Amino acid sequence: MKKFLTLVCVSALGGAMTLGAYKQFFEDSSSNKVSENPESNIAIPVSLNANLKGGTNVDFTTAAEETVHSVVHVKNTTLSKGYTSFEDLFFGRPQQRPQIGTGSGVIISPDGYIITNNHVIEGAESMEITTNDNKTYDAKLIGTDPNTDIALLKIEADESLDYTTFGDSNTARIGEWVLAVGNPFNLNSTVTAGIISAKSRDLSGQNTQSFIQTDAAVNPGNSGGALVNINGELIGINTAISSQTGSYIGYSFAVPSNIARKVVEDLMEYGNVQNGILGVIGGELNSKNSQELGVEQTEGFFVSDVQKGTGADKAGIKKGDIIQQLDGVKISKFSDLKGFLNTKSPEDQVEVMILRNDKQKIVMVTLEKLTTIDIPIIGTLREPTKKELERLDADYGLELLTLSDMHREDWESDGISEGSIVTAINDIKIKSITDAQRALDKYSNKVLRMSIVKNNGENVVYRFR
Repeated sequence: MKKFLTLVCVSALGGAMTLGAYKQFFEDSSSNKVSENPESNIAIPVSLNANLKGGTNVDFTTAAEETVHSVVHVKNTTLSKGYTSFEDLFFGRPQQRPQIGTGSGVIISPDGYIITNNHVIEGAESMEITTNDNKTYDAKLIGTDPNTDIALLKIEADESLDYTTFGDSNTARIGEWVLAVGNPFNLNSTVTAGIISAKSRDLSGQNTQSFIQTDAAVNPGNSGGALVNINGELIGINTAISSQTGSYIGYSFAVPSNIARKVVEDLMEYGNVQNGILGVIGGELNSKNSQELGVEQTEGFFVSDVQKGTGADKAGIKKGDIIQQLDGVKISKFSDLKGFLNTKSPEDQVEVMILRNDKQKIVMVTLEKLTTIDIPIIGTLREPTKKELERLDADYGLELLTLSDMHREDWESDGISEGSIVTAINDIKIKSITDAQRALDKYSNKVLRMSIVKNNGENVVYRFR
């Protein structure tokens, strides 16, 4: 009995000591955390996510829901020639066989217009579209622009289709959240997220491109898919990836929506792209170029010459001026200038901010259409009217305006004269001045092959060494 009483006393004493220690060390310290002196309080933030705009709490669901049903799978079928057996090879009997290519596209109108990349459907004999609800349609090609890698397709549906509206890619900002939506494997649309890493990127090194760069994951088959902001607005058409393996490793590139929309509108109205020119010749500034030119500015477009009679000439832009802004858009490098002009048409007026003698000046320039191009080996070509093409039963081409004086006798002796139609240069079909320039760029301004329709209707192909 004594042992039992002793055990009870010890237990009671231990409990009392434990309760006293708790009161002393825990309750006192917690009560001391709040000081009666406001100046002694120190606020230590635990999390800033709730106060950050565009942080990890950004909700992508609305943008995804508004986009996935307008992104489609594009399947194209081309016919390629090849030898399927040794006998075919021995007897020189190549066989035609279908070759399937796939990509993505974006429905941009309820009546079935679809935008995709030119390289997705290039050379296709037939095209098939599968929507996100697994309905399949045959597609018709409306037009293409290889320079911007944009193509426009059309499908006929019995019902109004879900579509994505164009946003303003000029207002898109570096660091802004974006979604890349594609349908690469015909497994319904897929969504990846990232941020805009850079703008006005040129991958060619020839100042011919102006891409939006993003770190949203884009892989082969996503070409032609949508790049949208968190509001679900289309700000780009996914086009390329930067990779040594052929798969996504960090960066992808999209044609800005303002360029894509301009191309689509021109293809609908004219059948080709109508580009407006400023009328200046020059290059971008950087540390090296600025030092050579003797200017302090390291950003902007330096005007080395002004083409006579153009909008820039009429507006008073002079050699030595530095173009800093176009319609309020900052021009830091040539791809900024190129990207902006690709969104404009002939007769558009542009507000140009120039720097001259360390003073800024704003002038209004009316853009003009480039209608002629000089091909040294043959002469000057111009864009013909439909009536002039129909005269020679040609669907496309540039008309020979004047023969080169140096080669006039050689051409005339072979029946080539003013009015003939040049339909291809360096194996590139010539439908516009831009196509002709692209054909020249293919071999550094050299002409190796040329297809011509003579005034008598004869089709001839010339090869040059």
